[in-house]
Amino acid sequence: MERKAYPTDVSDEEWAFVAPYLTLMKQDAPQRDYPLREVFNALRWIVRAGAPWRIIPHDFPPWHVVYEQTQRWIRAGVFEAMAHDLRAILRLAHGRAAQPSAAIFDSRTLQSSPESGGRAGYDGAKRRKRSKVHLAVDTLGHLLALHVTPANEQDRAQVAALAQQVQAVSGKTVQVAYVDAGYTGAEPAEAAAAEGIQLEVVKLDAVKKGFVLLPKRWVIERSFGWMARFRRLARDYERLPETVAGLHFIAFALLMVARVVQLAIQSA
Repeated sequence: MERKAYPTDVSDEEWAFVAPYLTLMKQDAPQRDYPLREVFNALRWIVRAGAPWRIIPHDFPPWHVVYEQTQRWIRAGVFEAMAHDLRAILRLAHGRAAQPSAAIFDSRTLQSSPESGGRAGYDGAKRRKRSKVHLAVDTLGHLLALHVTPANEQDRAQVAALAQQVQAVSGKTVQVAYVDAGYTGAEPAEAAAAEGIQLEVVKLDAVKKGFVLLPKRWVIERSFGWMARFRRLARDYERLPETVAGLHFIAFALLMVARVVQLAIQSA
């Protein structure tokens, strides 16, 4: 690498872990014009800085190379695979089973942009067009599954899709999912039960005032806080909902690989 390093650049230890996931063809393939590590560094910069694809700094590979390779990675599911393996490693490092028995479901809304406005929905509470990202995390706050809908889609209507994804990635080990009052009702409970998951609604005690940490539910709020470090996730800037979902998996993979490397260094 001849350029000056950015704080977002992947470390040698992190690259040793992620490179096998990202290498979809031989390193010396004749159609590869730019080092794969530099393409990944540019993607890391985009996700953290939040800049448009077309204004990637000139000392990275061209923006269209980074975008097209990112789309290949997303379609191949490499970041989902990376996140799931990293989650298992971190769970084992914390004395947990590799696959979770409990999950937390919730959603976050993203302000739409001219690129995403066509598929956004009207958010009556915020009085704006937005997209909604529905997530499931384990009890350590690490991403299990997600999907993207317009903001006018109800949380309770997404339980079936989330439950199916969670059981698919965990091997049907999840037995209970903690949710907020937005998931109340027989329909979401039945949808979760169909996948072998008991839906447990954690409600705020009416007599309590101000900020209160809700049992289990606070974990996913912390995960939302982690995502705030990645400015590309502050709004829905993407034309494709698949790209929005992929960028969330990228963000969690970057967080988790840094933690795995830190644990490895500490234990060395």
